[in-house]
Amino acid sequence: MDVLHSLTTELLEDSAPGEWVPDYLDGCSRMTLPLEEDFEGPLCATLVRLDQKPAAQQLAPVLQIHGWSDYFYNLALARDWAERGHRFYALDLRKYGRSLRAHQTPGHIEDLAEYDAEINAACAQIAQENPGSPPPVVAGHSTGGLVAALWAERHPEQLSGLVLNSPWLELPGHSPARAAAEGIVTPLTRVNPTATLKVPRLENYWESLSDEAHGEWQLHPLWRPRKSFPMTLGWLKAVFAGHRRVYQGLDMDIPVLVLLSAKTVYRAQWTPEYQENDGVLDVELLARRAPKLGRSVTIVRIPKAMHDVFASAEPVRSTAFRETSRWLRGYVDGV
Repeated sequence: MDVLHSLTTELLEDSAPGEWVPDYLDGCSRMTLPLEEDFEGPLCATLVRLDQKPAAQQLAPVLQIHGWSDYFYNLALARDWAERGHRFYALDLRKYGRSLRAHQTPGHIEDLAEYDAEINAACAQIAQENPGSPPPVVAGHSTGGLVAALWAERHPEQLSGLVLNSPWLELPGHSPARAAAEGIVTPLTRVNPTATLKVPRLENYWESLSDEAHGEWQLHPLWRPRKSFPMTLGWLKAVFAGHRRVYQGLDMDIPVLVLLSAKTVYRAQWTPEYQENDGVLDVELLARRAPKLGRSVTIVRIPKAMHDVFASAEPVRSTAFRETSRWLRGYVDGV
């Protein structure tokens, strides 16, 4: 692991608009992107930039979007992109990670389309800093993959391609289970959208990631807690609506790469299987749903990958990046 700056256990404050400030990750800067207010008060997102310039050819920049109860921490991935020739950026969405504030319900949102504001703002900043470059390749993980896909359908001119890392495209149990759950959740959100779902929140996936357990990543205790954020009813409604939209079929004409683990494992307690399988989502269901994303969808299965393919063991994530690079050469480079 790289040596990181001292990792604060506190939430951050906004930086001055339009100003890059040093990030806790070595060699990175961050910028607050002010947003409008919601019922909880002021909102912001945070754009993180790897300051390392691409080594050679200037290819399309990359914008990374994290998943549920997550944030950007994968410095190794950022450097892989830069070494390939891409300027690397990552976005901590509103109420997550660097953008989470004390007055907010972590991760809460009631319509995934609201994220268009920060993704568009990030793309505008990236375009300003990279004049003459193609639009970015947008990379999304898990729920961030769902968010990225829905945004990309609405804004196809703003990206060169879409790389989805274990995107959450459907509720385990397939569409009938999702439809039933949506029918229960939707009326309840009208009463109290920030009420939380009372379900067990296991630590198994956190144990596979964190260097405090069996993983190799240094995770912020407030930004990526052991048991994840409680799931609010409003957030669930928004996610179910996104799943329904994917099930109906997106009509994207941009190239899409979907990276998935070879297998899924669910256990009551952590076992070493969690570090070689997706312990969060049903990868077979995701593989069946992925073709509905657009007209040009490539699905690549990565043996021994975790849910976050690029947070898996180094040989596994190297394989995933080689597959990504091969796909980029065929579909995106030179756009």
